[in-house]
Amino acid sequence: MGKKLYVGNLGSSITREMLETLFSTVGKVESVNVIMDKYTGQPRGFGFVEMSNNQEAQEAINKLNGQSLGDRTITVNEARAEERRGGGAGGARRGGFGGGERRRRY
Repeated sequence: MGKKLYVGNLGSSITREMLETLFSTVGKVESVNVIMDKYTGQPRGFGFVEMSNNQEAQEAINKLNGQSLGDRTITVNEARAEERRGGGAGGARRGGFGGGERRRRY
């Protein structure tokens, strides 16, 4: 099973193919994903590269973190698990009018 790496500080001209070429100098690349903005279609400045094993992933971190790619210095580290995001307004929604205090009958 491969190891997923986060690659940050990517310039807008960096393509999936460029990342694959760079990381393939270190080991076998399983997949590359450059994250795009869903509204503008422009790159968001980061992506993910999956290496074929942990050893190659660690070598990629050691060799490529802090290297220049295009006109920027990239950041390469182990990708963290995706955090689940809550959707909506937060808190429970309760419907209806519930009555406040009830008067006691004596």
